[in-house]
Amino acid sequence: MEDLFQILKENPYPGRGIVMGRTSNNKAVAAYFIMGRSENSRNRVFENTEDGIRTRAFDESKMTDSSLIIYHPVRLLPNNLLVVTNGDQTDTIQDAIAEGHCYRHALNTRKFEPDGPNWTPRISGVMKPDGSYNLSILKSMDGDPACCCRYFFEYDCPVPGTGHFIHTYQSDGDPLPSFQGEPRRVKIGDLDHPDDLADPIWDSLNEDNKVSLYVWLKDLETGDWNSLIINKHN
Repeated sequence: MEDLFQILKENPYPGRGIVMGRTSNNKAVAAYFIMGRSENSRNRVFENTEDGIRTRAFDESKMTDSSLIIYHPVRLLPNNLLVVTNGDQTDTIQDAIAEGHCYRHALNTRKFEPDGPNWTPRISGVMKPDGSYNLSILKSMDGDPACCCRYFFEYDCPVPGTGHFIHTYQSDGDPLPSFQGEPRRVKIGDLDHPDDLADPIWDSLNEDNKVSLYVWLKDLETGDWNSLIINKHN
């Protein structure tokens, strides 16, 4: 297992990232963060909605293009599936599940973001009521916009104290290199409250590039859950 916080400290720009796993004290946990290099990307905050969170402009007067940066990253569906993504594919997954399909069916209709030359990958996670989870990434074939590669990773038996981390970019660069390989297996300790994970993640993200963070924690015995948002712009 790798050290999640060390991974983040050593990478100035992993972009957007999803962590899902099970704590050492047997709770389901999910986290999502966004980063930005441009003024437009940095001009965002997370805010709570009825079924999760959404992004919105911190200063509406400075928003120049909302097409890829304003969306619902997190939705808790009526069947208690938690969907976490880095784009509007959250809604695609929600709609497909409502029609009796699965997240794979939904993501087979989508591809990476149309932001060449980066072709930012779409990363997605689905946490099931029992704490098992799925992760996915849709990315271009070595930067070729004509070819979309879709990868799905499914974790039916999460090991307490273990999680998986997937992010959009391998590192900083121009163009930005897409994430490579399987989701990284990371250690997750005992967590009693979302800030037990949120604070060290936030402190590990690059100070200039970090924008917002969301952490969700669920007691698998009682089904009770709570969450926390941290925004650079308060």
